[in-house]
Amino acid sequence: MVSRERPVRITKRIVDKASGVEGRHYLWDGELRGFGVQVERSGTKTYIVRYRPRGLGRAAPRRFYKIGRHGEFTPDEAREAAKRILGRVAAGEDPAQERKLKREQAENAITFSNLAEAFLSEHVRPKRRSSTASSYKQLIDKHANPALGRRVVTTITAAELARFHLSLSDVPKSANRLIAIISSMCNFAGGRGLVPEGFNPARGIEKYREEARERYLTKDELQRLGEALCEAETVGIPWDVDPKNPKSKHLPKDSGRRRQVLDPNAVAAIRLLLFTGARLREILHLRWREVDFERALLFLPESKTGKKTIVLNTAAIELLIGLKSRAEPVELAAFVIPGLVEGRPRSDLKKPWNAIRRHARLTDVRLHDLRHTFASIGAGASLGLPVVGALLGHAQPQTTARYAHLDVDPLRRAADTIGQKLKEALDDSTRQ
Repeated sequence: MVSRERPVRITKRIVDKASGVEGRHYLWDGELRGFGVQVERSGTKTYIVRYRPRGLGRAAPRRFYKIGRHGEFTPDEAREAAKRILGRVAAGEDPAQERKLKREQAENAITFSNLAEAFLSEHVRPKRRSSTASSYKQLIDKHANPALGRRVVTTITAAELARFHLSLSDVPKSANRLIAIISSMCNFAGGRGLVPEGFNPARGIEKYREEARERYLTKDELQRLGEALCEAETVGIPWDVDPKNPKSKHLPKDSGRRRQVLDPNAVAAIRLLLFTGARLREILHLRWREVDFERALLFLPESKTGKKTIVLNTAAIELLIGLKSRAEPVELAAFVIPGLVEGRPRSDLKKPWNAIRRHARLTDVRLHDLRHTFASIGAGASLGLPVVGALLGHAQPQTTARYAHLDVDPLRRAADTIGQKLKEALDDSTRQ
């Protein structure tokens, strides 16, 4: 019940003496109107401010603003806090209502991890390629969620994201891509009303400079790769045991048997990557119905640049014919490079490629460098960058332009012509 007692100056002695035996009641301060103590039956005592919002008259509902419990605040500290709150009321604010709205917003606020899941399921997966959605999820799960997952999105600042970006300096490409993903997430959230319109702490964060890697296999390296591929599918690749690794295989009794024959489909996939210049997923997800032997073409329904046609050379055709003969009878929906699980493609080539490149002494060569090598040979043979770009499936000419410096034959002829004329001029001067 509410106390009708005459207001008195609230002091520590008065508050300590107050009892909750009568149930909930209030002690009101005689000096500062609206300042009081709420006493519960349990004995808990809380300093409060009671007021009516300014401008609404006596018809306005009373507001109660809790300052804090007795013990956490002294009466004098609570009185000073009450003065500040009443000052805000006098200025036209409504502190109790503002606190309520903030609390409701916090309860309904979306966390970073929940926003990421909504972004992936409602935006990325329906509108982007499956490989894009997979790479987004992998980056978010590996880097972003551990650092930001439990945070309410609207509490994340630009300075905080900049520090997060800086913490990933050892993987600059991933760091840059994550900032771009987070920026897209914020735009998505703004469009759904999940965050205030225009909220985007990722905007304006300076990215790391990314240098395009150019690694092409030389004639000698290609020869070593060919020998390693041949051994991998026949006598096997030698392997060594790491005694420090508890998961290492036990040494076989016969040291001469320390070779491992690799999956022939995996070796064939590596050869196809080199012969076609295709991307990894384009080969691993290739189905027999997409192979046209008669016209020597691959018709890919999905690639990084959309639908794509790959022109097959003789080496690629012969390899595919060999794979088809091993797969008889061929189901058109089946994958050319089958995975371990029936009906599923092979997920990657990491283990066989690592074994092959180690044996071929090509430890700095990535699978994607096989595509670069395909392009470099075409450019070096002066086939023309538009032709090379068409073979690779580049959507933009500037993408192929990175191989322009390899098309050296015309430049060499020009340099020889200039050099010869300069040499002749010098020879003529010595005869005079």
